[in-house]
Amino acid sequence: MYKKARATLALCIAMSVAAPSLSHANTLNLPDIGTAAAGTLTIDQEQIYGDAYMRMIRAGQPVINDPVINQYISNLGHKLVVNASDVKTPFNFFMIRDRNINAYAFFGGYVALHSGLFLHAKTESELASVMAHEIAHVTQRHLARSMEEQARRSPATMAALAGSLLLAIAAPQAGIAAITATTAGQMQSSINYTRSNEKEADRFGLSTMAKAGFDVRAMPTFFGRLADEYRYASTPPPMLLTHPLPEDRITDSRARAQNYPPIRLGPSIEYHLAKARIIARYAGIKSESAHDWFDRRLKKNNPVLEPTYKYGKALIYMDDKQLDKAEPLLTELLKQDALNEFYLDALSDLYIYKKQPETAVKMLENALTKKPNNPVLTLNYANVLLESDQAEKAITVLQKYTHERPNDTNGWQLLADANADLAITDEELAARGEIFALRANWQKALQNYTQASQIAELGSLKQARYDARIDQLIVERDRFMSLQ
Repeated sequence: MYKKARATLALCIAMSVAAPSLSHANTLNLPDIGTAAAGTLTIDQEQIYGDAYMRMIRAGQPVINDPVINQYISNLGHKLVVNASDVKTPFNFFMIRDRNINAYAFFGGYVALHSGLFLHAKTESELASVMAHEIAHVTQRHLARSMEEQARRSPATMAALAGSLLLAIAAPQAGIAAITATTAGQMQSSINYTRSNEKEADRFGLSTMAKAGFDVRAMPTFFGRLADEYRYASTPPPMLLTHPLPEDRITDSRARAQNYPPIRLGPSIEYHLAKARIIARYAGIKSESAHDWFDRRLKKNNPVLEPTYKYGKALIYMDDKQLDKAEPLLTELLKQDALNEFYLDALSDLYIYKKQPETAVKMLENALTKKPNNPVLTLNYANVLLESDQAEKAITVLQKYTHERPNDTNGWQLLADANADLAITDEELAARGEIFALRANWQKALQNYTQASQIAELGSLKQARYDARIDQLIVERDRFMSLQ
């Protein structure tokens, strides 16, 4: 789904935290830090902070609201999470459009990936190594532990510590400016505390990768390549600023990886399809250069990866409105893999561009019988229903979707559009109000719901629903504001 439901988003309070260096033993007999971290923040409090920061991120950062990319990184992330130790929170993975190499984790199980990672990671295992490292930061509660260290030295309130520490980890000058001069030195020492502990996240990450069936050697390979590439760079990428790669860390991860049994993995088609999509649409590369990138790889005649390069070229053709060149490529690919979400998504857009949405409706209805409730197919289905003047049917689909996935702005945007098509103003206002709330624009969210309540029939169930949501939003707003 590319034509509709594309949101832009949030002030990024990025953080990449780490943990204390341990011995070179291959065991993971680490101290139980749960109690210590709980002395600073409870798990519930961490989730409240995580939700607040995620709303800020949606409001200003270029978050990639691409259902296909989101589904891929979510599937990959949760494959790792189910094999991780000490998981105490739900996890949410999202991508920011930024060619700089970076990833970071923050309170509440939120993990951000920069699109630039796909430009440098050669395999899915390399990408998984970064994600497993960030997951370990969350499960080992490294940020809470850093806050505990700071709390021992500072009289600042916990809310001030949380906000300032998160800023400081991402951008030390911004974080230090957020607190008093007397606390600034202590905050900087807290940053150093977190940076000295990357090895622990590497070790837990390696264990998670192994359990999930990935090649653990990908971690030292990827980190070593980054260190070599940027060894003499005057401005290294953000990932190397927040995740320092001294030689002993790479050596340690390499030695530990060698203690796991070797594993041979073929290339992941889904990973390379996601990479092709990012190169075609999110890397800021001109069409000619992107075509050249795919053509050079097609000449290598790798039959396994050939479909991914053709898919990338098809996306570029489609975005350049060269539909006659895109259609045969996508049609051929779908014949080879009839339920592939990447291909179905692209063909749905192509049929919309060709003003043949009914063809896409039939295609997606067939796919949904085999993959019911699939989020990528569901959003595309709602989109093509709208384009084929079936807004009522789209609303039914989207009401269920937004109920199950209330944090997905794509669903709310399409629901707002569908209600707008039918001139159902109160429901359109309510749907847009949810988008405002997800971006921490509480005033607009409340205004929208207040207007919706005023439009609704007096005493109706609709009005009662809007009024109840207003009460909920006021509670959420007050909780959010109390964190500042």
